Amino acid sequence: MICMNYGYFRAAAASVELKVADPAFNSERIITAASQAEAKNANLIVFPELCLTGYTCSDLFLQESLVKKAASECERIAKETSGLNIIIALGLPVKKNGALYNAAAILFKGKIIALIPKTFIPNYSEFYERRHFAPASALGKNQSYYFSDKNPAVPFGTNILICPENSSAKIAFEICEDLWAPNPPSTKHALNGANIIANLSASNEIIGKAQYRRLLASSASARLLCSYIYADAGNDESSQDMVFAGHNLICENGKILAESELFQKQCVFADIDLSLLENERLKISSFSQNQELCKEERDYLEIPVSLKEFDMDKTPFFFRSVDPHPFVPSDDEKRGERCKEVLALQAQGLAKRLRHINAKSAVIGLSGGLDSTLALLVTCRAFDLCKLDRSGIVAVTMPGFGTTDRTYQNALALAKEEGASLKEISIADAVRQHFKDIGHDESQHDVTYENSQARERTQILMDLANKTNGIVIGTGDLSELALGWCTYNGDHMSMYGVNSSIPKTLVRHLVQWEADSAQSQKLKEALLDVLNTPVSPELLPPTNGNISQKTEELVGPYELHDFFLYQIIRYGFEPKKIYFLAQKAFCEEKSQTSFLKGEIKKWLKTFYRRFFSQQFKRSCMPDGAKVGTVSLSPRGDWRMPSDASADLWLNEINELD
Repeated sequence: MICMNYGYFRAAAASVELKVADPAFNSERIITAASQAEAKNANLIVFPELCLTGYTCSDLFLQESLVKKAASECERIAKETSGLNIIIALGLPVKKNGALYNAAAILFKGKIIALIPKTFIPNYSEFYERRHFAPASALGKNQSYYFSDKNPAVPFGTNILICPENSSAKIAFEICEDLWAPNPPSTKHALNGANIIANLSASNEIIGKAQYRRLLASSASARLLCSYIYADAGNDESSQDMVFAGHNLICENGKILAESELFQKQCVFADIDLSLLENERLKISSFSQNQELCKEERDYLEIPVSLKEFDMDKTPFFFRSVDPHPFVPSDDEKRGERCKEVLALQAQGLAKRLRHINAKSAVIGLSGGLDSTLALLVTCRAFDLCKLDRSGIVAVTMPGFGTTDRTYQNALALAKEEGASLKEISIADAVRQHFKDIGHDESQHDVTYENSQARERTQILMDLANKTNGIVIGTGDLSELALGWCTYNGDHMSMYGVNSSIPKTLVRHLVQWEADSAQSQKLKEALLDVLNTPVSPELLPPTNGNISQKTEELVGPYELHDFFLYQIIRYGFEPKKIYFLAQKAFCEEKSQTSFLKGEIKKWLKTFYRRFFSQQFKRSCMPDGAKVGTVSLSPRGDWRMPSDASADLWLNEINELD
């Protein structure tokens, strides 16, 4: 049976109970913590700097007894954990060639397999490490260290990578101050292949330092496109001059995946996504350019280890939050900030285009639906930026065979409250004449029936733009572009698409944000009713006056499709991993919206089928400013042949349980 771990690597960072200058006591706590982490299928556990002795031993580091005891206890930990399937990184003082080094020992399956010395030794403010420890540069290259007959000589240096044979993980280590230095060792580590950087640290706590530490660790992971694990000394260190808080962090590509509470001696876990990191490095070409620049420094020793695989589908733990709405912040305050920023970006993009062509008019097909409502709101902002009278915005309502009174009235209210010029043009007669011209039976409600209406509306908008010396504002959004849910040379076409990089799930929140801040009660009511109206192209006749054609019943829930889109375009994940993540996002009890596995599989297949077959529409999509990290513009982020086969991806979906 194949174990599915979907490219995840489980790591832990632990602060444990400690007695200063008591390696025997400390080793027991390290063994216990390692055993508990391994029971949760952790592949790696990182302990703090000098955790075997305590960081605050000061001149006791110069006592032979302490240094020898630390070495012997390190060997004992290796022996006691020989049955565990976990890489252990712990800190201790190590004497070599008449100098003492602050080092990280790497243990696996009963052996000490490597020692890594600290590169930068702080000797300022409250730190006096240079009094006791030598920097890594004093050690020289290609060194080894001999513990005893129980353990063979191990490599001792900074140029070491631990490489699990059944994983794409490459793990490097640095110690505390190394991260705070202008040119940290982690930079060289990452450029030599390390995608996990572990830092054994003893960072004392002072006001404001926790936030700076978060910034350092998360930004290091972003800059190096890696995971950064930070294990910090806890509050059992001596408080003679400093206090330590055990601030453990696990970051990935700029995000904090796990964080301990201060002063709690916690072990935090995270499932690091190695495939995500690999995709980011492939995508960002400047990373490989920097690798080329450091090719003369590729003198790393790779130490293989054989970790036991575990099946992510069967483990009761998943130490990672999966956001069901990756385009929309869950925090109210952050979501408000996002909405404000997105609307500003949309408006600035359109304002630039209006100024460039000296346009005094903008034509919008206002249906009373979500997308055209957002387009109107953005256009009003752009006109304000250009100091143009909003009466130059021509909002055109074009009732057709599927228009309901609800959307019609909302369109009228929106145009009036926003100060746009309203124009009503029924398309019924023109489309009936077109049906007669092409010999189509009006009672046959097929794709010709629907698309004829969409193209007639586009013709009206284009010609009105010519007549008013303006431009047509596109209303279609990113989700519709992904699914091809637009009529080619109909609503697919415009002169500037303000919503082209806004997914449907975000469109809702943008309109909601505008409703919440609306000064006019009538505008607020109209916006709220738009939000409560089912998404529909309104191309089929209503049923008892109500919308009969509901988009999400036909192509699937936009919540799922936006989730799929983000994982596919942002990270390049394969279908089986997206299916796994969707279950975590939408099948767990905590999920606000729940879908069955069968539903997820069905709509995932629909997404891939439509995404591949509808690329030709995206290949000639109109201009529109990129707003978020995911865009389908053929001139920017997404270049794909219009006739590529989807069989590889669809076959993988068919094989899912």
